Amino acid sequence: MARNLEIKIKLNSFEVVKELLEERGIGIVDILNQQDTYYSWTKGLLKLRSVNGRYELIKYLRDEVNKERWSDYFILEISSSNAEDFLNDIMEVETVVKKRRELYLYKNTRIHLDNVYDLGFFLELETIVNDSLEDAKNEFDEIVDILGLDTTQQIKTSYRNLMMDK
Repeated sequence: MARNLEIKIKLNSFEVVKELLEERGIGIVDILNQQDTYYSWTKGLLKLRSVNGRYELIKYLRDEVNKERWSDYFILEISSSNAEDFLNDIMEVETVVKKRRELYLYKNTRIHLDNVYDLGFFLELETIVNDSLEDAKNEFDEIVDILGLDTTQQIKTSYRNLMMDK
């Protein structure tokens, strides 16, 4: 199972973040149109992600309480075009989250500028642990500093929970 360190912050717009990324020469890598279908699962989060015509089943085990959001996750690529129908037929759907994601990369950190339908604008950072937790934490802190983020403003929950609480 892979591990990363995450943060999610609500934004009014992407303008300031995009300017800071541009100043550092961090360009957009891709635009992803995503639909996440969340299923009822007691051990963590389980979702089917449709992204630009591809499917992935993703399970997350994440600490939503501590100051830092370390997340263990596993991604299963699905080649079937009827994955959504199949899984929706055998599992209980909790909610569906649709978003347009602008993806940027800084070293081992994925920077997401998410326009989430019915929720608004969000910035997410996901620093992947490759060598050590300490290295990941140092890189995470570096990009937080570059973007001038106030970590006390982070949202310690998934889009699933935000949508279900709406």
